[in-house]
Amino acid sequence: MINASCVKLVNYSLLLAIKTEWIMARKPTHSTSPDETEFADVPSKSERKRQVEALQKMGTELVDLTDAQLKSIPLDDELRDAVLLARKIKNKHEGYRRQLQFIGKLMRQRDVTPIEQAMERLNAFHQQTVNQFHAVEQQRDLLLSGDEEALTDFFNRYPNADIQRIRQWLRQAKKQAEENKPPTAARQLFVYLRELMTEA
Repeated sequence: MINASCVKLVNYSLLLAIKTEWIMARKPTHSTSPDETEFADVPSKSERKRQVEALQKMGTELVDLTDAQLKSIPLDDELRDAVLLARKIKNKHEGYRRQLQFIGKLMRQRDVTPIEQAMERLNAFHQQTVNQFHAVEQQRDLLLSGDEEALTDFFNRYPNADIQRIRQWLRQAKKQAEENKPPTAARQLFVYLRELMTEA
């Protein structure tokens, strides 16, 4: 016969096991200390350094823009004035360096997303212009090579091209090259091809 003390001991053991299981189930799987919660979204020192360098680089790119390009960038008056001042003191090394740092500081205080987007559009347009320039340059060189097949193919692709003028420029360019004269005809051909190929 089981005595009362044994029954009490078994019951106590069961209650202890249930309580321990309940506590373990509620225990978090990772530390949620106040310090970790507070600094979870704070960037690391190296990340902050990269952000500062990226803004500094963007500030330098703003300074290097032309007047027309700068007007297309959404800058507030304070930031625009800082950029314009940097352009004026560009030949003063130390002053220019400090001004770039100041521009970087101003940009860290702003939402630079609109600026980044405007810069990306400018860069895309610039790259497109460069690609078009190279395409015209390659086409001009191909025509100057005297390849009749390339010339025929060009006229097929650009039926509005002035065949007579192009052939005249090609003859003049060849003669100027043989006589070591300035490549005036080749330059004129390039200008014409650029207008023709850009409009097409």
